[in-house]
Amino acid sequence: MTSLPMTRAAVAKPAMEFGLQRHYIGGQFRSSASGATFETLNPATNAVLAHAADGGEEDVTAAVQAARTAFDDGPWPRLKASERAAVLRRVAAVIRDHEDEFIRREVADIGMPIAQMKGLAMRAAENFDYYAGVVPELHGRAFQVGDEFLNYTIRKPVGVAGLIMPWNAPLMLSTWRIAPALAAGNTVVLKPAEWSPLTATYLAEVLEEAGVPAGVFNVVHGFGETAGAPLARHPGVDLICFTGETTTGQTIIAAGAPTLKRSSVELGGKSPVIVFEDADPEPCVDAVLAQIFTMNGQRCTAGSRLLVQEPLYERIVGEVAERAKRIRVGDPFDPRTELGPLIRPEHHERVLQYIASAEGARLLAGGARPQGLDTGNYLEATVLADVNEDMAVFQEEIFGPVLVAMPFRDEAEAVRLANATPYGLAAYVWTDDLQRAHRVAHAIDTGMCWVNSQNVRDLRTPFGGVKDSGIGREGGDYAFDFYCETEIVHIALGTHAIPRLGLGD
Repeated sequence: MTSLPMTRAAVAKPAMEFGLQRHYIGGQFRSSASGATFETLNPATNAVLAHAADGGEEDVTAAVQAARTAFDDGPWPRLKASERAAVLRRVAAVIRDHEDEFIRREVADIGMPIAQMKGLAMRAAENFDYYAGVVPELHGRAFQVGDEFLNYTIRKPVGVAGLIMPWNAPLMLSTWRIAPALAAGNTVVLKPAEWSPLTATYLAEVLEEAGVPAGVFNVVHGFGETAGAPLARHPGVDLICFTGETTTGQTIIAAGAPTLKRSSVELGGKSPVIVFEDADPEPCVDAVLAQIFTMNGQRCTAGSRLLVQEPLYERIVGEVAERAKRIRVGDPFDPRTELGPLIRPEHHERVLQYIASAEGARLLAGGARPQGLDTGNYLEATVLADVNEDMAVFQEEIFGPVLVAMPFRDEAEAVRLANATPYGLAAYVWTDDLQRAHRVAHAIDTGMCWVNSQNVRDLRTPFGGVKDSGIGREGGDYAFDFYCETEIVHIALGTHAIPRLGLGD
């Protein structure tokens, strides 16, 4: 395992001066009503990075009221789609203008290697540009009934959208929801993860600079129990979008049920990578490594279970392990770093406990803190071979740089093992047999499947999972099924037979 020093003279690390991260409500930055704050930590050192306003029910209520007023009485939902699109394009342009600051904040906040963060920052801008292009083309359907009726559908904004977002890629994942919500004409209250508040505050500044009207976009910092829960149950919120852990998603759906909120929840994953004996090993190994060890292993679509057909098993697992040992672990601001620290000390300990629990598995790489990195939440890229399907490391989402591997005999066993967890978010299939590729892709219980590829996103396509991985699809036009109401209008084109009652004899 290659580790990099914590500081290098060649790396110009920006000073970490972020100040208090305040709420943004009704176009104003403000502290919590209680005056309380909480600390956010630097994953590379566990030193205090910044303080954030600790939001509670009173702050959530103020944000929802601001969003409600902006929706009910403000111009945003009543603008032409092309006018909202012009604002979204300005948002994208301002994000690009401030790219360096977004990157600085997110690398410091979550420990993402800077070389990987640059791409995610650009995705944030692309999210706004994409939906600026899509929303003016949004259209309904027409249903002609002879010469009697013309029936057609229209799309309307729903209202106030509450977005409860994760800490693993907060800028990209938040903007992927904010952009379609705003494009459709909704107003937004964003509750960022308490472990990663820095880009949400800055994003509020950017949206204000781009001309988003006051109250259309709001931010409330805080913890799930004291800020997320009040947002999920608030009667003034019409939609709840959540990305995160499965049991929390269940709680959020339950909280919104009394007010019949529509929910879109993208939850955990334990995605299989299925490698058949006819697969090309070289790109397969590259993709396996990229899919589990980028983003510090903290990604919902990580290919965390490697299932290889027996004749190719030792070769693939061995090559993956040897490459994993050479992954560069270190300071996330060093452009050579490939694997940065995990987000928090408690998460680091949790991942180590998973590794320790895998009794009987072969530890081929990693499994411990890298030498020379004694502070921060660093963990070597880890490969566990010969696991079995009853192990926690096979069944449960670890959310760290830990790959587990086991062999399979034939196609039927590959599909059975792929489906042998409660999750169904993503899957990856490697084979040169075209018919088998289709058969296996169709047979896996998953929301998304890539064949002979790592996760390469197309913004036009639906994103989401099955089973414990969530409910709903977002991305492309599919996002508007969630962020819009669909109304049907029936127009009588002339006279038609109407039952006549009450005429007597």
